[in-house]
Amino acid sequence: MHLTGVGRRYGPRRPWVLRGISLELPRGALVRVEGGNGGGKSTLLRLVAGIDAPTEGRVGGRPLRTAYVPERFPAALPLGAAAYLTHLGRVHGLRGAEAARRAGHWLERFGAAGHARTPMAELSKGTSQKVAVAQALLAEPGLLVLDEAWTGLDASARTELDLAVAERTAAGATVVFVDHDPRRLAGAPDAQYRVEGTSLVPVPVPAPMSGAAGAAGAAGATLVRIRAAGPPGSPLPPGLAGVPDPDGGAVLTVDAARSDEVLRALLTARPPWHVRAVEELP
Repeated sequence: MHLTGVGRRYGPRRPWVLRGISLELPRGALVRVEGGNGGGKSTLLRLVAGIDAPTEGRVGGRPLRTAYVPERFPAALPLGAAAYLTHLGRVHGLRGAEAARRAGHWLERFGAAGHARTPMAELSKGTSQKVAVAQALLAEPGLLVLDEAWTGLDASARTELDLAVAERTAAGATVVFVDHDPRRLAGAPDAQYRVEGTSLVPVPVPAPMSGAAGAAGAAGATLVRIRAAGPPGSPLPPGLAGVPDPDGGAVLTVDAARSDEVLRALLTARPPWHVRAVEELP
């Protein structure tokens, strides 16, 4: 999709929040947006997602299925978590049984299955955010927009969202995200931009370190263990190394900064590997 000459302001006498934005978002790309608080990041993401319309310019090529997760999710709804997700699945065109299956799948993945029947208005902020992320993922969107979506999630759910992002880009979807943690998905984005004033400025994507520099950086790096299973007899994708998993498949231990790259390689292999678990090592 593309944004051409996009400008946005709130009210005719208010200053421009963004102006003259031009941006191409290729299929399968992971794009990070940076900037100071109140600088216009959320405004840009709402324009990308179609929540807001530009005051001038145009946004084109947006996929039919677009999903958006805000930092704060309105939870005061007269439905249980599973019923709410099933309803949204049907809005997206899924049949009832499939919508219910996907609702249960994502609640389970994010550790919220125990709250499937809990009224949305009674959920904690953290559990409500898990539902917010689940509603964005259950219809397998072609464009996923995440505005501080990791906020409020526990460590396990944050890891699951990292994995879900890798799965969506591997499937050809575009993911655009903002997060206050500079380590979030470090080393994974295909492009980075920074909101400065009313403009959007490209930020060079750091190249992966190698050789002595990479070894030095890895000395204090956080490690991630990935358990994956491929079709019987299938070797790991080229460039990946692991040890046999007692339950079948392989166990790969990698630098956290490289984990998204490894997940993409597994998920885009032909035939693809199934990722069983991702955990950060102490």
